[in-house]
Amino acid sequence: MTLLFRRKSISEATELAELKEYKLRRDLNLLELFFLVIGATIGAGIFVLPGVAAAKYSGPAVSISFFLGGLVCICVGLCYVEFASMVPVAGSAYTYAYLALGEIFAWIVGWDLLFEFTAGTSTVSVGWSGYFVEFLRGFGIHLPKMITTDIAHGGFINAPAIIAILLVTYIVYSGIREAGKINAYLSLGKLCALALFLVLAIPFIKPVNWHPFLPFGWKGVMTGAALTFFAFTGFDGVTTVTEETKNPQRDVPIALVSGLGFITILYIVVSAVLTGVVPYTKLDVPDPAAFALVSIGKSWGGGIIAIAAIFGLFTVMMGNGLSATRILFAMSRDGLLPPIFARVHKTRRTPYIATLIIFSVALIGGGFLSIGELAELANIGGLTAFTLTAISTLVMRYSQPAARRPFKVPAIWVVAPLGTVGGIALISSLPPITFIRFGIWMVIGLVIYFSYGRKYSKADIGG
Repeated sequence: MTLLFRRKSISEATELAELKEYKLRRDLNLLELFFLVIGATIGAGIFVLPGVAAAKYSGPAVSISFFLGGLVCICVGLCYVEFASMVPVAGSAYTYAYLALGEIFAWIVGWDLLFEFTAGTSTVSVGWSGYFVEFLRGFGIHLPKMITTDIAHGGFINAPAIIAILLVTYIVYSGIREAGKINAYLSLGKLCALALFLVLAIPFIKPVNWHPFLPFGWKGVMTGAALTFFAFTGFDGVTTVTEETKNPQRDVPIALVSGLGFITILYIVVSAVLTGVVPYTKLDVPDPAAFALVSIGKSWGGGIIAIAAIFGLFTVMMGNGLSATRILFAMSRDGLLPPIFARVHKTRRTPYIATLIIFSVALIGGGFLSIGELAELANIGGLTAFTLTAISTLVMRYSQPAARRPFKVPAIWVVAPLGTVGGIALISSLPPITFIRFGIWMVIGLVIYFSYGRKYSKADIGG
């Protein structure tokens, strides 16, 4: 039983990362880290969620819903920042749970994150495919359904999704420097498209559309906040590449906090503009942003939305896949999974075997499977990691008060509990079937842990 709760020390984690065979190249700078947060978080949801949340739950107060969702996310993000500054190695919430709660909790979080990020890559590739097909259709190019959707939806293979994953695989395999720069350029393009949308829409705002401001009351605002929270997921991926950052103890905290703050403000502005241009009662449509542009006579604006979504989803794919490979690498390096996944390329200094494995699985999901249900499983995995990271921060403050912390969460006994309660509340809002599927996934993971990881864990060495 003691072995289940054995913990890694901060020195053990950092020393293992410095071994030559596991040494990753430190290439990422502050700007690239900032765009990794932007790229991994802002996808097509920025154009969809505000409309759905406004029409069904929050009304014009959807901007408050985004503020509250962002506030909970920032509370959790601050906990990630404290850990990232303490122990600047790959692994994110998996490593943090290992330090604070013990090996079994680390395994649960790591196993969760592997699914979250890999399934997320597959899911997003299908969304990217849909926007790409529609974009081509605007130019009179019609791809047959047989090669643009899965068997469950009347097709055979989703070729655009496969091509997108292959492109992302090549970029991530090439090296962290290349991935960081390409992500930054694409994220900048996405932000430019978003800025153009705002420039076109803001002059047509009618303040009367913001009345009544709280048609569903505060209960609706809170329900909307639970929905909008998922628009913030992905930011934690930046802590999986801490080991590949030039100055991690300074740059990761700055990038994560500034990135989350920027994203929260952007979501609030976009939702306020949408509900100001179009009455909230009319926003329950698949593409509310494009609908808003059509309503003001900018029918060609759908192209702007498509470009932003194509850029946005590609960077989300890259962020998810990159994070999954680093989690797999960290778990393998710790001995919980076979050592082959921790092999580092001699020249690129990236975990190339882990990269090929993760993206191969994602490719199968994106190309051949109907994965709408997997998205809910990805959500519960991410929320579990968020909640345990907030708890881990409190545990470390109590168990290791003297540990060096370049960044400390302010008002920790308020911020961390808020992040914990917020995470638990959002988990409880998921449908019951999600918990059944999640339980099955965890059983599979625990079988692997007890048959392999517990036996070969490097935390065993020296006690």
